[in-house]
Amino acid sequence: MTHAGLVAERVTQSFWPFWTVLFFVLAPLMMGWHEIAPLEGLWAFGVIALVALVWSLIYGIRRLTWPSRAEATARVDARLPGRPIAALTDVQAIGAGDAASEAVWSAHLARMAEKTKQAKAVEPDLRVSAADPYGVRFMALLVLIVALFFGSIWRVGTLADAASGGVAPLATGPAWEGWIEPPAYTGKPTLYLADIIANRVQVPQGSFVTLRLYGDVGDLTVSETVSGRTEDLGAATDLQQGFEITQGGTLSIDGENGASWTILLLPDDAPSVDLTGPIEADASGEMSQPFAAMDDYAVVAGTATIALDLSRTERLHGLTVDPDPRDAVTLDLPMPFTGDRADFDDFLIDDFSQHPFANLPVTLTLQVEDALGQTGASDPEPLILPGRRFFQPIARAVIEQRRDLLWSKSNAPRVAQILRAVSHRPEDIFPDETTYLRLRFIIRRLENMAEIDGLTDEIRDELALALWDLAVQLEEGSLADARARLERAQERLEEAMRNGASDEEIAELMQELREAMNQYMNMLAQNAEPNDTTDQPDQNAEGNQITQDELQALMDRIQELMEEGRMAEAMELMEQLNELMENLRVTQGQGGEGGPQTPGEQSMEDLAETLRDQQQLNDEAFRELQEQFNQGQEQGQQRGQEQGQQPGQQPGQQGQQQGQQGQDGQGQQGQQPGQQQGQGQGQGNNAQDGLTDEGGQGGEGGSDQSLAERQQALRDGLNQLRNGLPGLSGDAADNAERALERAEGAMDGAENALREGDLPQAIDRQAEALDALRDGMRNLGEALAENQPDQLEEGQGNQTGNADGRPQPERRDPLGRQLGEQGQFGTEESLLQDEINRRAEELLRELRDRSSEQDRPQLELDYLRRLLDRF
Repeated sequence: MTHAGLVAERVTQSFWPFWTVLFFVLAPLMMGWHEIAPLEGLWAFGVIALVALVWSLIYGIRRLTWPSRAEATARVDARLPGRPIAALTDVQAIGAGDAASEAVWSAHLARMAEKTKQAKAVEPDLRVSAADPYGVRFMALLVLIVALFFGSIWRVGTLADAASGGVAPLATGPAWEGWIEPPAYTGKPTLYLADIIANRVQVPQGSFVTLRLYGDVGDLTVSETVSGRTEDLGAATDLQQGFEITQGGTLSIDGENGASWTILLLPDDAPSVDLTGPIEADASGEMSQPFAAMDDYAVVAGTATIALDLSRTERLHGLTVDPDPRDAVTLDLPMPFTGDRADFDDFLIDDFSQHPFANLPVTLTLQVEDALGQTGASDPEPLILPGRRFFQPIARAVIEQRRDLLWSKSNAPRVAQILRAVSHRPEDIFPDETTYLRLRFIIRRLENMAEIDGLTDEIRDELALALWDLAVQLEEGSLADARARLERAQERLEEAMRNGASDEEIAELMQELREAMNQYMNMLAQNAEPNDTTDQPDQNAEGNQITQDELQALMDRIQELMEEGRMAEAMELMEQLNELMENLRVTQGQGGEGGPQTPGEQSMEDLAETLRDQQQLNDEAFRELQEQFNQGQEQGQQRGQEQGQQPGQQPGQQGQQQGQQGQDGQGQQGQQPGQQQGQGQGQGNNAQDGLTDEGGQGGEGGSDQSLAERQQALRDGLNQLRNGLPGLSGDAADNAERALERAEGAMDGAENALREGDLPQAIDRQAEALDALRDGMRNLGEALAENQPDQLEEGQGNQTGNADGRPQPERRDPLGRQLGEQGQFGTEESLLQDEINRRAEELLRELRDRSSEQDRPQLELDYLRRLLDRF
C-alpha cells in the first residue's frame, strides 16, 4: 500500500500540469464555443492547446521516477521508532563467537522483530501547493465542473466539423436544441426542451425561449404563437432564434426529428396589500401604520398615498375658503432587506407634524407592484393624519393660524389680524419677551408681504416654519428658572387632562413634570440653609415634611389615573400636588432630598432591599413546592370528581391559589412606597401558572442548590448590614439588633433546608426571616426617631411614613387596605369593612374545610396546616 501511494504521489507531482491543461482545453469544447468561434480563432486555439499538452506531457514523463520496493520499505521503516526493519538486516560487527554477545544480539533482533508488527501503511503526500501557489489546478477543475453542468461531453466530437469550416450533414439528419428560461424573480429552473416528454408545458409569463437548429438551412423551421410578435419576426429557418413568451399557444419545430409543444401560462396573480391595524402616533407626532403585503412570487416596490379628504373636513374659521391646490403625499413603503418578499408585515413610519395635512381628515391608500409590473392597492382608508399636539394655549393658537395660512394664501390678512389680537396683552400670556418679539416680527412680515409684494409659496413656507418654531418654543419653553419650568409643566399636564391626551402624550408630559420637579428640588437643596426656608417663608404650623419618594409616588398615581381615564380623580391629586409645591421648603440635615442620606436612612434602604429579595426567594421556593404538588394532582383529581367536585377543578388547586395569594400578599407589605400595587398582583398570578417574573430570575432558582446559594448570599448581606448599623441607644435599638440576629438565624436554617431539598421547612424558615426583618425595620425606625428628636416632629412618622400623616398613593397592603401612619408595617383600617376582607374570611374558611379532608395527599395537607398556623 505504501508503494502504491508512492506511485500516486510521483504521478501527481509529475503530471498535474498535464491534466490542468487538459481541463482548460476540454471545458470550452464541452460548452460548444468551437461551434460559434471564427475558424481562424479555432485553429489558433488548437495549436496552442496541442503545444501546451505536448509540453506538459513531456514535462511529466521527464520528472517521473518510478518508486522501488526498497523506497516503500524505507518509508515504512522511517515511521517506526528505532527503524526496526533496517535493524533486522544488520550483521553483528563485533563479538561474533562470544556467547554473551550473541545472546544480546539475538535479544536485540527479537525486540526489533516485535516492533515491526506495529508497521502501518504510510499515506502519500499528494500536495503540490509549493509548485502551484496560485491554485491554477483548482481553476481548471472548476471550469471543467461548470462545463459538465451546462455543456455536453458529446460536443467535443463536433470539433472536426467546426475545424473544416462548416457543419457537416449529420448521418441521422438535422438536429435541434432548445431551452425555456423562466424570469429570474420566479426562482424556477431552466427547461431543456429535448428532455421534455409531454407535449404540454406550463411556464411563467415572460419566459424566454432559445432555439438552435443544426443542419442545412431549410431542413428545420420554427412556428410559434406564444410570443405575440408582429414585427421583427425573422425567418422561420434561422439557425438560432429567441423570443419571449407573452401568451399561451403552440411552439413547434417542423422537419425531420422535429417536435411540438402546447405552452400554457402559469397564472401570475397581482400583488395585494392591506392595513393590518389602526394608525398610531407617539407624543412627538410620529405616525406608525402597520401593513401586510403579499404576492405569489415577490413584491418589488410599494407606495403610500395620502390625500386630503375635503368631504370630511370641518370647514370652519380659516378652512371656509377653498384650499390652495396641493398634491397628494406619496411615500415609498419599506421593503424587507433580507428574507422572502412574497408575504411580509412591516410598518410605515413617518412624521407629518409640520405638513399642511397634519391633524386633518385624509385618505391613505397603499399600492404594491410585482416584478411583472402588476399592481395591487388597498381600499382608501379614511383617517386623521397624526401630528404633534400642543397643550399650551398660545402655542395651540399659533399652530391653528399656521394651519390656516398653509390652507390658503388668501387667509394671510385674517391670520395676521388674529395673531395681533392674541398678542394684545403680552405681559399676561407670553412667558418672556423673546417669544413675543418673534411673534410681532412674523406678523409684520406677513402683513408686508400680503399687502405689498403678494404672498408667494416660498414666503408662505418660510413664515409657516417660523410659526412652527415659535409654537415649539412656547410649548416646551426655554425657562432658566426651575420654578417657572415646574409651573409650566403642571399647566401643560392640566391642559392635557382637560383635552383628553393620549397615553403617549401623558407619559411624555409626566416625564417632563418629573424632570422639572427634580430640577426644582435640586435648586432648593443648593440654596437651602439649615432649619431655614428657601422658597416659601410662610410654612404651615404643623411643620410637616414630605420626601421626594412621596412626591414620586403621588405623580405615579396621577399618571395611572390619567391612563385609566379617571380624569376627575387625577385633577384632585394634581391640586394636592400644587398645594404641596406652594408650601414646599427644603432644609439640610433632615434626610430629605435636599441633603445627603444619613447612615440610618441608608441602613433602612438596605434593609428594605433585603426584605424584597427575601420575599422574592420565598416566592420561588413556593413555586418549586407547587411543582411537586402537581405530580400527585391527577390521582387527586379523580378522587375529587367521584366526590362531586366540579369538572376541571383539580384537588388542592384552590388551596394552592389561596396560599399563594397569601404568600404574595405577605411580600407586598415589604415593598417600598414607589412600587405599584400591580407588581405584587402580577407576581401572584405568575406564581399560580408556574411561571416566573422579575426579569427571569425565577429561572435561575430552578434548582434547590441555586436557591440555597442565593439564600446564603442574602444571609451574608444581612450580616454585613448588621455590622454597618449606626451606633444607636435605647430599647428600640436593642430590639432591632435582636430581630436582625433572629432573621439571620432563620436565613441560615432556610439555607440548610434548601440544600437538603426540604422545601416546606425552607419556606417556614424564610417566613420567620421575613417576620424578623419587618420587626427589625420597625424597631430601627423607632430607634432613629428616639436618637434624633430634633429632626423628627410629632406627626411626621418614621422614615417610611408620610410627612403629614396623609396616606400615600398606591401604598396599600395585598388585600387593598390603605396603610396607616406606620407605613409598610400595618393598616389602621377595620378588617371587616369591605368586600375584600370578607373574601379573606371565605378563603380562610375554605382552607379549614380542605384541611379536614383526609383523602387529600399528605404533602398537601401539611401545606394547608402550615397556612392555617401562619394566618
